[in-house]
Amino acid sequence: MRRMNSTQIVDFPALQARKAVILARVSSKEQEEGYSIDAQKHRLETYCARRGLEIIETFSIVESSTSGDRKQFMALVKFVKSQKQPVAIVADKVDRVQRSFKEYPLLDALIQQGKIELHFNTENYVIHKDSASQERLMWSMGVIMAQSYIDSMRDNVKRSIEQKIRLGEWIGRAPIGYLNIKSERGRGDIIVDDERAPLVVKLFETYATGAHTLSEMTTMAKNWGLKAVNVKNPPTRSYIHALLQNPFYYGFMKIKGQIYEHRYEPLISKDLFDECQAVMKGWHKKPFKYAGKEYVFRGLLTCATTGRTVTADTKKRVYKSGKTAEWTYLRCWKPDNPKKIQWVREEKVLEQIEDVFRGLGIAPEIMEDLREYLRDTEKSERSFLRRQVGEWQKEYTLCQNRLDKLMDLLLDGTVERKDFEAKKTQIRQRQQTLENSLKGARSADDAFKDAFLALLNLAVESYDLFANSTIEQKRQLINFVFANLELKGPRLCYTLKKPFDQMLNLTDCKLWRAREDSNPQPPDP
Repeated sequence: MRRMNSTQIVDFPALQARKAVILARVSSKEQEEGYSIDAQKHRLETYCARRGLEIIETFSIVESSTSGDRKQFMALVKFVKSQKQPVAIVADKVDRVQRSFKEYPLLDALIQQGKIELHFNTENYVIHKDSASQERLMWSMGVIMAQSYIDSMRDNVKRSIEQKIRLGEWIGRAPIGYLNIKSERGRGDIIVDDERAPLVVKLFETYATGAHTLSEMTTMAKNWGLKAVNVKNPPTRSYIHALLQNPFYYGFMKIKGQIYEHRYEPLISKDLFDECQAVMKGWHKKPFKYAGKEYVFRGLLTCATTGRTVTADTKKRVYKSGKTAEWTYLRCWKPDNPKKIQWVREEKVLEQIEDVFRGLGIAPEIMEDLREYLRDTEKSERSFLRRQVGEWQKEYTLCQNRLDKLMDLLLDGTVERKDFEAKKTQIRQRQQTLENSLKGARSADDAFKDAFLALLNLAVESYDLFANSTIEQKRQLINFVFANLELKGPRLCYTLKKPFDQMLNLTDCKLWRAREDSNPQPPDP
């Protein structure tokens, strides 16, 4: 790619937009100096003046680009759709427009129709209907890098929850018979509810006799006065049914279908629990387990003919010499006869996967420019993370100030003890969420670098990386690159995730279009 110096301005003959809409966005009302709405608008107005674009509207958006329905952003889209002439949507950077691919189809459709162009000031390129595949790749790279930080932070919050589960800690509201409490240090805990726990035990013991229906048990619970904390209405039949199936009462907790041992005091024995399940007749089903041998395509392939999951099987042959041979077959259904099963050799499908990875490699003359672009994006995302952490820290401090004021109101007699405890619990829960987010953010940068290096490695040596990996590593790479995999007889049908679909299109490209310098000046006289 040919680099522009500070005195050059690049003309894009394919560009048609002469009118522009400015998009300036922040994710919260806490606008940092230098990254505020006003700072963005000033930079973008200068950009439009330099490019000869007439500004017909300015959208100052204060909303997240990753959550909610983005009402302000959709108002911008509605406005540009109403224009009769092509409109340039001018933004400071890719992440001001989107931090995920959910808006990609909408924006891409408008670009292909010639309704809009995307102008990114800081990153110095324009996406329009005649953009080459390498330019669209840069757009996709910008989005995937922006999304990587968000995903990393979410993953770390998820890991924090997984750590609580490993420690045997419940992650939600305590079931009836137990109470949620907060320790002096603000950490959540669960204790036995002395008022309701005996009634829960009585419920299990009575039902285990097999002499009463669930409807009768519901009536009994109502007569005993068994109700959840802060709930006015008595329990329903479905509530009692779920309660009697809850393993929490004998020392285990069920989370997303998996059973984990918890650290709280059990109310009943496992034998009593099993007796109740026997009364329900066949409530429990054993989870399906895969065989000991691992397969590359397990759970990753579906049959294009029937939509069923493609399964694998290994056949062995022992020769007279004592040597053994082994083949793995994939089971699908014939395209011309969905009732007949077809067996396809696994290595034939792997060869097609390897062909795709061969095509992902990027030419050396393009690679260096891509490295530089990704480096710039990485710096930008680090800056975003620092801003996000700053917002969380400010909110945590604000929560602490509210707790201090709440204590003063309690001491003054302005707030009753009951209201104080309720509000205190609410604030502490928010602080716990913020602590988890801050803890996750500390390692988000490492996770982002892993994604960054993975992209570079795939771009440089995608085939060697796949060919020399273990079965589990092959599965991870396939998940990373492919959005969909189907088997139509022996032929593999697939779609790639972004930006790998653009990378595959670069195999025939030799030159990238030059980008405009980030701060061009008028030419010398």
